[in-house]
Amino acid sequence: MAEEKSYYMTEEGKQKLEEELHHLKTERRKEVVERIKIARGFGDLSENSEYDAAKDEQAFVEARITQVENMIRNAVIIENDNENPDTVTLGKSVTFQELPDGDEETYTIVGSAEADPFEGKISNDSPMAQSLIGHVVGDKVKVATPGGEIDVKIITVE
Repeated sequence: MAEEKSYYMTEEGKQKLEEELHHLKTERRKEVVERIKIARGFGDLSENSEYDAAKDEQAFVEARITQVENMIRNAVIIENDNENPDTVTLGKSVTFQELPDGDEETYTIVGSAEADPFEGKISNDSPMAQSLIGHVVGDKVKVATPGGEIDVKIITVE
């Protein structure tokens, strides 16, 4: 049997997944079952697009429940690394400046399960995070981006 993948996340990220799982099981499942019941009432199921859409949604909800349960079961909680406060590691926020004179940007490096670039959370699997992890405040780092390599200087790590 294949080895289960570990999902690195903060305690907050795990809590959000648990809340999503609860919502999916207690509310979304019931909503979808109700939609299926209503669609059945429309008659011939072979030509019933409402029924097909509700069944597709049910499959999506059940797949997401399975996925979230797996992520919670295989969660690895990110602990703060207080021994190396200036080193970029999983779970820390890093502020860097694009060289030579770019703006400062701040991202928190999290596991892929809770990555959300719009909230400033990037996956530890991303090229940006891969380039920054292990470096310390003051380091100049080459980062691979879709537009080519850029040079950045690490300003702070929290």
